[in-house]
Amino acid sequence: STLGMSVSEECKNMFMELKKKKVHRFIVFKIDERSKLVMVDQVGDSAASYEELTASLPDDDCRYAVFDFDFVTVDNCRKSKIFFIA
Repeated sequence: STLGMSVSEECKNMFMELKKKKVHRFIVFKIDERSKLVMVDQVGDSAASYEELTASLPDDDCRYAVFDFDFVTVDNCRKSKIFFIA
């Protein structure tokens, strides 16, 4: 249950760095059941790939991630979208 769950300051700071400064490609979060805190588990630098994100996920435990996806539109504009992955 997410009742009483809180997010660590590190999660907020890392997300802002990903969103504003583009220093991370992805961040993987985990929930620490004892402290009921969402914490940073893994971080991919700005050159990391989606494959590196998927390889960092455990086979037998739950994780959440944000991934900063860069792409070029049909009219040749560089864009970026941040995806939340559950």
